[in-house]
Amino acid sequence: MDCNLRPYQEEVVQAALRGENSIIWLPTGGGKTRAAVYVTKKHLETTANAKVAVLVNKVHLVDQHFAKEFKPNLGSTYKITAISGDSNEKDLFGCLVKASDLVICTAQILENALINIEEEKHVELTDFTLLVIDECHHTQKESVYNKIMGRYVEKKVRKEGNLPQILGLTASPGTGGNRQLDKAVEHVLQICANLDSVIVSTKNFTPVLQKVVPRPKKQYDIVEKRALDPFGDHLKAMMLMIHEFMPSTVSRSLREMGTQEYEADVVELEKAGVKKENRLIAQCALHLRQYNDALLINDTVRMVDAFRGLDEFYNSRKTKLLDGTDLFLQGLFDENRVELKQLTSNARYENPKLARLQCTLQEEFNDENSRAILFSKTRRGTHCLFDWVNSNPELQRVNVKAGILTGAGTGANHMTQNEQKETIKHFRKGILNLLISTSVAEEGLDIPECNLVVRYGLLTNEIAQQQASGRARAVNSVYSVVAEEGGCEIRRELTNEYLESLTAKAIDQVQQMSPREFRRKISELQQIAVMIRIQAEKKKDEREQRYSPGQVQFQCRGCFLPVCSGADLRKIENTHHVNINPEFERHYRAGGQVVLEKSFEDWEPGRVISCRNCGKEWGMEIKFRRVVIVPCLKIKSFSLKTPGGKTTPKQWKDVEFQVKEFDFLKDMSSRFPNLDLDD
Repeated sequence: MDCNLRPYQEEVVQAALRGENSIIWLPTGGGKTRAAVYVTKKHLETTANAKVAVLVNKVHLVDQHFAKEFKPNLGSTYKITAISGDSNEKDLFGCLVKASDLVICTAQILENALINIEEEKHVELTDFTLLVIDECHHTQKESVYNKIMGRYVEKKVRKEGNLPQILGLTASPGTGGNRQLDKAVEHVLQICANLDSVIVSTKNFTPVLQKVVPRPKKQYDIVEKRALDPFGDHLKAMMLMIHEFMPSTVSRSLREMGTQEYEADVVELEKAGVKKENRLIAQCALHLRQYNDALLINDTVRMVDAFRGLDEFYNSRKTKLLDGTDLFLQGLFDENRVELKQLTSNARYENPKLARLQCTLQEEFNDENSRAILFSKTRRGTHCLFDWVNSNPELQRVNVKAGILTGAGTGANHMTQNEQKETIKHFRKGILNLLISTSVAEEGLDIPECNLVVRYGLLTNEIAQQQASGRARAVNSVYSVVAEEGGCEIRRELTNEYLESLTAKAIDQVQQMSPREFRRKISELQQIAVMIRIQAEKKKDEREQRYSPGQVQFQCRGCFLPVCSGADLRKIENTHHVNINPEFERHYRAGGQVVLEKSFEDWEPGRVISCRNCGKEWGMEIKFRRVVIVPCLKIKSFSLKTPGGKTTPKQWKDVEFQVKEFDFLKDMSSRFPNLDLDD
């Protein structure tokens, strides 16, 4: 291995080389991963029975760290295994850990192995001698990193076993949203306590670091407010008609249309309608959210993009009009559809931000070697911008070749892991020169140096801003913020600049503490965290025992039809919640096949399922052990009627009864008495 670290890297690894738990704080592009490889090598060389785990928070980072850093530098000497949710080997994680010197995996894989009781899948924290935690600023609240480190801290407080050394990597721990120095210091101390680590940065080689990672030139591309917006005004007039259709006391509580605050209001309104079984309010709220989304898209990209989203939504609902509310809402759109479409074709009223964005991109892409990332808030926004770039003759003239990069998943506008890899590979090779991305490209990804980074219609925190800015690493690169004059994006950007400097001051203050004072504060925070964790577990147990499964009735969230009880449900792999009652099938209709990129040990996806009555999507069928097909439910598609009233849980962990583990022999023999399970 080439051990020639830069001077600032040598400085920040010293605590780790002494065997101390530490967090390396270096900017994006500063070489944190290379420093971690160096520490890992020294650890493997000098520690008896060494066993290292490198934890990442995104699947694509498993292969990236394996192929780019750890395998080239350590692969000839040590047995390295890369495991993610896409790996078939993940189900033998315990065995793989025993057979390897170093494993690189998603934090969720390790978390699953820590709680799994099957020997070949189970591991203990004490099986490792070093844990490297990438993007470790996520070690807080309910994150997977913090669940793992919560166990670590609990074992430490109770003095149980020989715990591994910790090495965290971050470009910024942030301030936790705090704007006062003392509170920012508390946040940094909490991150240190969660990771049981000191935080280290370069003190003696800052000029070297600044030369390696130059700051881009920042520019605010300010746009005057749209003078006239007849399309947006027409949408608002339609929304007011929906307001008038609802009880007046309800509509008066809603804030300004076309804002995130309005979206939050209608989300709560839909929940309230469901709990009261008032379908008029619940459905109006759902439709108002669609109109508000259209206003937000109209404010960000083109009128036609906003119209297209609404048009697709209403086309999908035409076959399921249950009552007068549905007829009114569908009729309102149908009556206004032609006029809305006509308004989208008038270029005079188009979004002025796009004209400013076009100029910014044209200026940069005069150089044929330019590369840029355009950050947008939503997956849908990236697709709209992609369509705009490809249909823009001026951008095609300067040879802009765009690709989309969004998070992986199975929903609309998600990408598969392979699609992500292909897009990044094409960007690296120059087949693409513009990435239109959500926040997925802000941290961790091995993306080539960019001449231009554009933040477009984004409101994020100081960590995301720093990481996005760090993507503009080419010489004389530009970091552009395209925003409306006096808009909230500029205010947030300026706030984030202040918070970035506040983070540095907070870290400096923590580093100035005497070792004794630092350890005292960390110990206090850790003891508090252990008590909070014990209390949270107790509350969770109490919540799960609040009702017996038979007392909880599931209703379709779209039409309030009762469809099953909690007693019909079982858990598979502590993740998938399935209905084993054969009677449930008469309530749903099966649609298209779900296609997932990855395969699983015990199950495979089947068809999408939706309410036979109103068409509300409920989840999908899954084929378990290649024998039986059972419906797997999304909790957000249902409301729950309990002895204490109606609830609308967002996640399965929020339900107030215990879902039994799936017992294949017992549950399937009761469901299918004639099924021969010995086949």
